Amino acid sequence: MGVPTNTRETYGAIGIREDLSNIIYNISPEETPFMSNIGKSSCDNTYFEWQTDALASASTSNRVAEGDDASALAVAEPTRRGNYTQISTKAIQTSGTAEAVDFAGRKSTEAYQMAKRAKELKLDMEAMLLTNNGMVAGSSGTARETGSVGAWIQSNLENGTAAASSAFGTTPPTAGSDKAVVEADIKDLMKKCWDAGASPSVIMVDGALKQKISTLSQSVSELRTSANDKSPAYVVAAVDIYVSDFGNLQIVPNRHMPAKTCYFLDYEYWDIAYLRPFNTFDLARTGDSMAKQLVVEYGLRARNEAANGAILGWDPAL
Repeated sequence: MGVPTNTRETYGAIGIREDLSNIIYNISPEETPFMSNIGKSSCDNTYFEWQTDALASASTSNRVAEGDDASALAVAEPTRRGNYTQISTKAIQTSGTAEAVDFAGRKSTEAYQMAKRAKELKLDMEAMLLTNNGMVAGSSGTARETGSVGAWIQSNLENGTAAASSAFGTTPPTAGSDKAVVEADIKDLMKKCWDAGASPSVIMVDGALKQKISTLSQSVSELRTSANDKSPAYVVAAVDIYVSDFGNLQIVPNRHMPAKTCYFLDYEYWDIAYLRPFNTFDLARTGDSMAKQLVVEYGLRARNEAANGAILGWDPAL
């Protein structure tokens, strides 16, 4: 049947109220696995320092004759390390009218935007701390840069034919030619870490490498097909814990990891040193608008880089 003549329909009606949900849906990732698990400390200068030390190698000839005089050993002094702080910031500016009108999903557009900027700032920090960026002292008009994880890990590396740098925190090691993801690299690096006295507990990778690690030989279980079991069949197609000869490693995917890079981490030996913790400031008002700035000044402290390791040049496409 057709629609009767002069039937009023919604298509041409005037004055229908709009239906806009009072909830704002946002699925953008907010996780910061590295920052959330390492320590926090404070510092009092833009260049902050700490010390590392190591025991002498075990001797197989430490024997003396009865009644022999004592001989003092040469003292090995601790090593001083340091890093620079960097300043990260986010700012917003809101007109008086924008703050006065009634927005769906938020009472205050200024507060809503500041909350978003705070989350974005933490994501920026996570991404910068995980790169292979060397420290920069900065100058007038040039920003200081903190040496990141990739610039600090030098002692325990699997990076092909390339050599490590001895400029800890300043000159990152480089990768050799890209290579396929193989279990032998994990075993070799864990052996290097163990020989050095390190006990990393986390393998941190991007999503592509996480998937590739899950396809390593003997790492994926078979489809469960028991006809007598009432539970649904499932496929285990992921590896979340790698059990090595020298300890268990949790495999943690991180969206902010550099591509083709795999960090073996001991969270205990990293911290973020804050010169200025997160602060929000009202900026000078120059007209019919309000401005705020979120500022944090911080640097990465590698308490002892030799407690960690890295595989460079791992290409999941090979």
